Amino acid sequence: MTLDYFTLNDLITALFIFLGAIIYSSVGHGGASSYIAIMSFMGTPTQIIKPIGLSLNIIVSSIASYRFVKHRFLNPSVLLPVVIGSIPAAFIGGLIDLPSGLFRVLLGFVLLLAGLQLIFNFFHQRDELQKVNFILAFFLGGVIGLVSGLTGTGGGIFLSPLIIFLGWTTIREASGTASIFILCNSLAGLAGNFSTIGHLPPSIFLYSIAVFMGVLIGTHLGIKQLNPNGLRKVLGVVLIIAALKFILT
Repeated sequence: MTLDYFTLNDLITALFIFLGAIIYSSVGHGGASSYIAIMSFMGTPTQIIKPIGLSLNIIVSSIASYRFVKHRFLNPSVLLPVVIGSIPAAFIGGLIDLPSGLFRVLLGFVLLLAGLQLIFNFFHQRDELQKVNFILAFFLGGVIGLVSGLTGTGGGIFLSPLIIFLGWTTIREASGTASIFILCNSLAGLAGNFSTIGHLPPSIFLYSIAVFMGVLIGTHLGIKQLNPNGLRKVLGVVLIIAALKFILT
């Protein structure tokens, strides 16, 4: 398979996905919300956006999990309850095939919230870490997991700020915790949505290479404590525009 096999639209989409993977993986996120926004702008059919987003998330979060955990950026006491809650919920969400109109509105609101969080960073780290509330963590994992499975996103954009705000983890530990959470959610969601895998277009291979290269760069930046805040705000604007497109059209 050569580059001649892909269209110019595929190549441009892959370039933007590559940039999105760099930005998101730098903080341990899979980046599905950005890939979904990009594919939406580039005219990808709605019915295959969800499985493509989950597939790319698995690639990014697998590498990110390994690299962040290797550097001990992980909080097991947070990870355990949120993953226990999220895996079955994400699988159920993956099984549910929402009507196109409802799917677009739900995905639009998820992208809108993700974009606002990237721009304004509503939640900040507390001065002292707090004891993890297992029941609350389980509940949060379940809710985020269900939304992740329904929309094809990984949920890290919501989990990270929440566990930081609750004082359960440091900012850097949240990166590794979120990356494993996203990996589990994406695997469970794709398992529930397994019937769609056979309909994935050949461009998935190009997009996979793009996210693979992007996550290698992004996780390196995250581990070295570089903070591309300006780029995240730009990405936040992109997500909001895509959200409005999903909601209003």
